[in-house]
Amino acid sequence: MTAGPPYRQIGIAGTGRVARALALALGPHASPPPLVWGRSAEKRDAAIAQIGRAAPAENCAALANACDVIVIAVSDDAIAPVAAEVARSLPAGRPILVAHVSGRSGAAVLQPLRARGALTAAIHPVMTFTGEPQLEVGRMVGARFAVTGSSEAATIAAGALVGLLGGIAVEIAEAHRPLYHAALCHAANHLVTLLAGSFRALGTAGVEDPAGLLAPLVRAALENSLAHGFSALSGPLLRGDRETIGNHLAALEGECPDILPAYRAMALATLDELERGSGTSRLSALRRDLE
Repeated sequence: MTAGPPYRQIGIAGTGRVARALALALGPHASPPPLVWGRSAEKRDAAIAQIGRAAPAENCAALANACDVIVIAVSDDAIAPVAAEVARSLPAGRPILVAHVSGRSGAAVLQPLRARGALTAAIHPVMTFTGEPQLEVGRMVGARFAVTGSSEAATIAAGALVGLLGGIAVEIAEAHRPLYHAALCHAANHLVTLLAGSFRALGTAGVEDPAGLLAPLVRAALENSLAHGFSALSGPLLRGDRETIGNHLAALEGECPDILPAYRAMALATLDELERGSGTSRLSALRRDLE
């Protein structure tokens, strides 16, 4: 006997990039099309048109009364108000799963829903969404999802939802959620800023296509770092080459002074990591130069 879809009705609160991708990915896991709600009817209808197989929900009450799983995919600051709005219409004691997809927050922000008997969790996909739902459904396969459940049952239910998306659940404790999110932003967001500074310096040096010049080097450094961690480091700091670093500092100060503070900060952080690994302060002369 063939098992039916795992959910009776799926609801999506939100109309943005993540909401659209999740609606498309989860659609096959319930018989009726997913219900999509948004504060703007115009944006909701545009999202449904892009998803292809979805139906409009007029309000949060429609999601609360019809769905056995609701995914809240709205901006971080909107999660609590939306959760409270759904909770006001949720019949007490219905053990539905309600999950949000924010990296910043854990499950505590959904407490009004838990108080009504819902299983609540955060399931943050560790990937970027560019507004191409068909492609992003594929990208979620094999991606990690940071799962923070309000209970063991909620964590299990959230892990099962992640599994239907093709993802891999990684449990993050509620108390560690800010540290987890800071780590992601430090890696991804600051990398963008770092490259933007390098692009400006290369442009000042007369390079017409900074991205083309940097791409092979940066891709290799990224792959080596992911594979080998800090042991992938190369360059003048590792060699303790004071003259080279001194030339860098002078050139940046003279031609790209806006980049100099970030260069100094990253170089000092690199020295910290080198000394942490070796247990010595053999690079004290370089540190004095940078400070």
